[in-house]
Amino acid sequence: MFGKLTRRDFIKTAGIITAASAINGVPHDLFAQEKKMVRFPEKTDLMLLTSRPTQLETPLKYFKELVTPNEALFVRWSMLPPESVDLAEWRLTVSGHVNKEMRLSMSDIKKLPAASYAAVLQCSGNGRSFFEPRILGGQWSNGAMGNVVWKGARLKDILNSAGLKPGAVDVTFNGLDRPAVPTVPDFVKSLAVDKALEDEIIVAYEMNGEPLTMLNGFPVRLIVPGWYGTYWVKALSEITVLNKEYDGFFMKTSYRIPDNPCACVEPGTRPKKTISITRMVTRSVVVEPVADSRIKANSVVRIMGIAFSGGYGIKDVAVSTDNGKTWHQAAFGKDLGRYSWVQWFHEWRPEKQGRYTIMARATNSIGESQPFDSLWNPSGYSWNKIERINVNVE
Repeated sequence: MFGKLTRRDFIKTAGIITAASAINGVPHDLFAQEKKMVRFPEKTDLMLLTSRPTQLETPLKYFKELVTPNEALFVRWSMLPPESVDLAEWRLTVSGHVNKEMRLSMSDIKKLPAASYAAVLQCSGNGRSFFEPRILGGQWSNGAMGNVVWKGARLKDILNSAGLKPGAVDVTFNGLDRPAVPTVPDFVKSLAVDKALEDEIIVAYEMNGEPLTMLNGFPVRLIVPGWYGTYWVKALSEITVLNKEYDGFFMKTSYRIPDNPCACVEPGTRPKKTISITRMVTRSVVVEPVADSRIKANSVVRIMGIAFSGGYGIKDVAVSTDNGKTWHQAAFGKDLGRYSWVQWFHEWRPEKQGRYTIMARATNSIGESQPFDSLWNPSGYSWNKIERINVNVE
């Protein structure tokens, strides 16, 4: 159905698919099984999901790198993204419950003190394709994530420049993306004022030392490290301070999880109460060897992967090569900070032929780890079951 597309072709096609889905009730995962490799402007070959505007998945091979290249970072939009942005005309507006409304140019934003750090960006639905029973939505495997060095102005400096009036409660964020049909709510997210004023939250204008790519949120996007990407509003254009709690669709209805300690319910059921999804759970992924690899007996095999948590860093990763009977401590690579992922490594010399199951389990600095069994929720969020990779020793 799809080959190489221009950006304009993509925008047009994505709009048709989204409009048809909204009007006719087409399942979100209608084309998810195709996952054809396509290339868009500023991107390398990525896997196309096509269920909503711009869902492009990163192939596992790119996770061998500590920092994900800009051209390989996954893409996820809920709405139709802008086709172009003229920086001479673009402004970031700050309004609402503030002392001074502002319209900031890129030059204005870059005059503010800059902050930079590495942080994992991950879609809430990363791993959704692994849930049983299956769940509608983008059928991501492990590729809706990436580790990037972000640079930008602190959100709190922008808000303090505008001056928060007493009684400020929430801050909302809107971008240049727009719904494909009028009946779909605009994609607006919010943070409580206390959260918005945290030092680490930035309005980023660079990724890995370069301007943001169009598909990853040019000219600026919000970065909320440790939280899922739904809050990382792309192509940010409006910041509004409210003196009441924001009750928009994408906070009060969408992107919510069961309100209980496991954020889970019995498969196929609905939770009695929900809360907004926020902090990422602890997760590890085996990058190599890949599933169903053929390995020679008595050869040294490098098992490697990545692990990350919602801002608490990773304390240890345990690796098993016998389906969980015994476990070994993995060695870590370079540490880029608590919001980054860490690469881990373990050498294994299989002596006997046969089929082996490799497992990896990460634990963060406050003791949160990964479950052996999948924890189900009706949106397919926060997948972090211990991964099992089968390989053949010959």
